Amino acid sequence: MAAHRLIESSPPLDTNSSYCNLLQCSHFSSTSVIAEAGKEPLGFISGYLIPERKDTLFIWQVAVSQRARGAGLASRMLQDILGRPICRTVSFLETTITKNNHASWALFKGAAQRLSGDFHSSEWMDSQVHFDGQHDSEHLVRIGPFTQVTNLQ
Repeated sequence: MAAHRLIESSPPLDTNSSYCNLLQCSHFSSTSVIAEAGKEPLGFISGYLIPERKDTLFIWQVAVSQRARGAGLASRMLQDILGRPICRTVSFLETTITKNNHASWALFKGAAQRLSGDFHSSEWMDSQVHFDGQHDSEHLVRIGPFTQVTNLQ
């Protein structure tokens, strides 16, 4: 529930059901991370290896509490995931970002630079076509290839 509460308190992030977040934390625990201070959640990243492309880590969601923003926590959490044994064959990183999510654009552009990977983005899921106008368009970001995980801070 800590991840769910953190996401709820981090607009404009989509609030998935608490069940969805529990599945992320259990089924994708090897490619997700939660950062805490005591019992207070400060950050959460959920991700998974794309089943048909085991060389690609898809980052589903990044949440950082207001208290921890601007300290590089998201970069450190991303570095933690990429440094895990399950990600040793990962050479691409993908995510989706809405046009106005400036923090996510900065995080992933910085990650591309630090990973020495190419950065590509294109509109992927259209607001009208895919979300019936109820959600902003999502841009697919693809970083890579990269060969080694370096300090992403």
